[in-house]
Amino acid sequence: MKDIQSIKQRFGIIGNYPGLNRAIDIAVQVAPTDLSVLITGESGTGKESFPQVIHSYSARKHGPYIAVNCGAIPEGTIDSELFGHEKGAFTGATESRKGYFEVADGGTIFLDEVAELPLSTQVRLLRVLETGEFIRVGSSKVQKTNVRVIAASNVDVSKAIEHDRFREDLFYRLNTVPIKIPPLRERGEDIFLLFRKFAVDFAEKYRMPSIRLSNEAKNLLISYSWPGNVRQLKNITEQISIIESEREISYEVLHTYLPDYTGVKLPAVIKRDDDKSFSSEREILYKILFDMKSDMNDLKNLVLDLIKSGDIDLRFHESNSGLIKNLIRDTGRSEAVVSSPDHQDMDFTPLPRTNIQDTEEVVEESLSLTGKEIEMIKKALEKYNGKRKLAAQELGISERTLYRKIKEYEIEM
Repeated sequence: MKDIQSIKQRFGIIGNYPGLNRAIDIAVQVAPTDLSVLITGESGTGKESFPQVIHSYSARKHGPYIAVNCGAIPEGTIDSELFGHEKGAFTGATESRKGYFEVADGGTIFLDEVAELPLSTQVRLLRVLETGEFIRVGSSKVQKTNVRVIAASNVDVSKAIEHDRFREDLFYRLNTVPIKIPPLRERGEDIFLLFRKFAVDFAEKYRMPSIRLSNEAKNLLISYSWPGNVRQLKNITEQISIIESEREISYEVLHTYLPDYTGVKLPAVIKRDDDKSFSSEREILYKILFDMKSDMNDLKNLVLDLIKSGDIDLRFHESNSGLIKNLIRDTGRSEAVVSSPDHQDMDFTPLPRTNIQDTEEVVEESLSLTGKEIEMIKKALEKYNGKRKLAAQELGISERTLYRKIKEYEIEM
């Protein structure tokens, strides 16, 4: 653990989350080898620090280190940037030029956003990884290079393979050693450590007192989802440091700087690839109710088909004539049924509607999501005698989320 702490200090990595420590440990262990490494994680998680760790603890540490953002280079010039070109190879090529793989010979090259590479460039990259050979654009001469390749991507490469945007053989060649960088929302107290570090840095930069958070603001900071990860946290900390005159930041003030924050977060609905997406929980309820209505119509049609074919006993007709008439009226199939010889003399006197419920009322009651959520939280707390941890597990949410909802809904324990 002491070695990991020294690495964090050297490369400015902050946090004690086990997943983060595991990623650093893998980077140090794989550094002395020449194995290819694929670093995955959401945008803004700090993936760019780990290739530097690997390079610095490898035998190539005295060689060149080049970081290339593949997504920032136009598709028409990416081959030239990576592998170089000869004079006259294309319009504007007034002289020969070395590519990154030639310049980084004996060192390390970091290909950030590798999934953005065109398929034709992926073929060239695969050849470099397998044989160490490449050809400049506009040349026929094969050249050799001794480069260690580290790649990173913020997209799911396996899905890119399914959509024919990334070569499967290249993925397995790059993914010799995978390193997964955890998103900020999973790192718990690390979020506050990063905020405090950024607050101190900006206080020194702008020569002002450091900002600090109230207890409620701290809970909000930790429970927020942080879609932009560390990059978003750093930007928001800088904004607050500059704009706010008060140095102690309250819950309300911090809330205004979190544009993606939503006050109500119900347990997540698991979405499969073949599912339709819904913009809100209300739409899901509408979908369920519409499906129920469709099922009821199918059931009505089935009963009417049985009546028409004469498969239902006559006593059923006599005792349920009102129900049958309502079914015929609702489905619009009265002509087909009445024309049946078996039903010419049937009495269709409607039955009393005292037991029929109004569907609209059921819809209105079902759409009170906030009330249902409060009721569920209260039942869970009562079941476990106010123990939030057990209640949160029962509800399928985190304890921090449950604490926030109790405070937001003013639920008495």
